[in-house]
Amino acid sequence: MLRVRAAATQVIAQILQAKGSLSSLLPAISLKIAENDRALLQELCFGTCRYYPQLQAYTECLLDKPLRAKDSDVQALLLLGLYQLLHTRIPDHAAIGETVEVTRAINKPWATKLVNGVLRSFQRDHRKIDELLAQNSAFQTNHPAWMQAMLAKCWPEQLEQLIAANNQHPPFSLRLNIQKISRDAYLQLLQAQGIAAKATTFSPYGITLEQACDPRQLPHFAEGWLSVQDEAAQLSADLLELAPNLRVLDACSAPGGKTGHLLEREPSLQVTALDADERRLTRVRENLNRLGVSAKVICGDGTQPNTWWDGEQFDRILLDAPCSATGIVRRHPDIKVLRTPEELDKLGELQQLLLKNLWPLLKPGGVLLYATCSVMPKENTRVVEAFLARQQDAHCDSLEADWGISQPCGRQLLPQVNGHDGFYYARLRKSL
Repeated sequence: MLRVRAAATQVIAQILQAKGSLSSLLPAISLKIAENDRALLQELCFGTCRYYPQLQAYTECLLDKPLRAKDSDVQALLLLGLYQLLHTRIPDHAAIGETVEVTRAINKPWATKLVNGVLRSFQRDHRKIDELLAQNSAFQTNHPAWMQAMLAKCWPEQLEQLIAANNQHPPFSLRLNIQKISRDAYLQLLQAQGIAAKATTFSPYGITLEQACDPRQLPHFAEGWLSVQDEAAQLSADLLELAPNLRVLDACSAPGGKTGHLLEREPSLQVTALDADERRLTRVRENLNRLGVSAKVICGDGTQPNTWWDGEQFDRILLDAPCSATGIVRRHPDIKVLRTPEELDKLGELQQLLLKNLWPLLKPGGVLLYATCSVMPKENTRVVEAFLARQQDAHCDSLEADWGISQPCGRQLLPQVNGHDGFYYARLRKSL
């Protein structure tokens, strides 16, 4: 069995080397540690990534010279130790002692004095270092400098709220299948079990729990009465203007949350759930089975329809496009470590390609809903504007709603403190 801090060091080191993400690395390594340590492992890994910009700024001040690239595990240990000292209730002596001990587990005994010295220097000089970093934007906002600058440029009036929302723990929201139980009735069911919850503001299907929990422990989860889904993502089904027996393509469907919601809203739909990653389609099938609904599940690339499409056009297409995920940083804090500004340009090209190649699959008079969990206009309204400029039979609906901010095309939701995530929607309609 691995000790929990040695496991956390492995995860963080691989993230620093861009060799994986929290979602790809944690499941496997969790099996190598004691079961009662798994919650701590998640806390250490998520927390260290959540505060990475601040922790990294501290290490740069505390080290005489940068560590070599091959010593990313030592760098991970320093970040891990600083996180424990700053943001957990673990006693300082235990945080330092247990973290230093990992240097032997990773076969780097030379780093024992270094890790011990850096962490004890931090204890001693914490306030002085804070003064030195007073003008460091990454340190002050706990965001990578490029991301903070881009957010400030795109959303100057909302910047403070954005930063605060991104740095908090995410709310725990659920989507109810109102064909099986009303929202009010389920809230009463939770109240009877002593579980504090409230209705979401904008989605008529959503509730938010006061405290996160294992959803499998909630009433009737196994029977498909509810799913874990943020409020912003719950808006997609109604925006698609569903009707009985429509043929619908969910073009980037994994892990299947929106696919399931479409079929909850209108069980007679003929839904094709497409995704390019066969491994992630396992989750789609599992979610559909639990909800008791069915769809045609296909592994295929949305940019190459000729490899999987049967030639019959769709009435509706949901394109929840791959994006920077800058609207859900608090759910995936490793974005602060992994994402680069150059990636946004590449993602923009992919988003344009998906729109271009999926549009011919839509019937005249049909609707394509373009969505991302990004807050960056270059992935959202600008992508749609560029598509409309070259696609003469495409028109963007004006979305009149009490949520989000109106854009030249579509509406942008920004992450809210204790509220919904960041999300973007544009509804495109094909001429008859």
